[in-house]
Amino acid sequence: MIGGRVLDVTAVVGFSTGQSVYVEALVMTAIEENIVLAIPSAVLARASALIPRGHELGFDVLLGLPCTVMDPLDTVQACAVGAILEHSGKPRGDIAAAHVVHCARQRGWPVVTGEPELLLTLDSSIEIENLP
Repeated sequence: MIGGRVLDVTAVVGFSTGQSVYVEALVMTAIEENIVLAIPSAVLARASALIPRGHELGFDVLLGLPCTVMDPLDTVQACAVGAILEHSGKPRGDIAAAHVVHCARQRGWPVVTGEPELLLTLDSSIEIENLP
């Protein structure tokens, strides 16, 4: 089985802006070791809104890597994400975070994040790889 990591908004923005040496090292390792980096499409939407002008190249590089895969937010996934939010008691909560939790559950992979508290309030059982 191929292993991987699920990247959340903080990881994608950190790589794209060059503000996270940890994520840069993770991406290089993923390329060398064939580790899959999953980006939920809701994360893509949120990150694209947060990445400052002038940092689009880093974002494009990450999305174009052969080790990067997008997890879509199709009908089935959207319903599962909604159920995560409803079950958390925060039905108007962060859709990107809930999509990350759903992807981590589905794949059985850790989440790379700088904001673990947000994710752990949605599911305390997911594995977290904290950004330093």
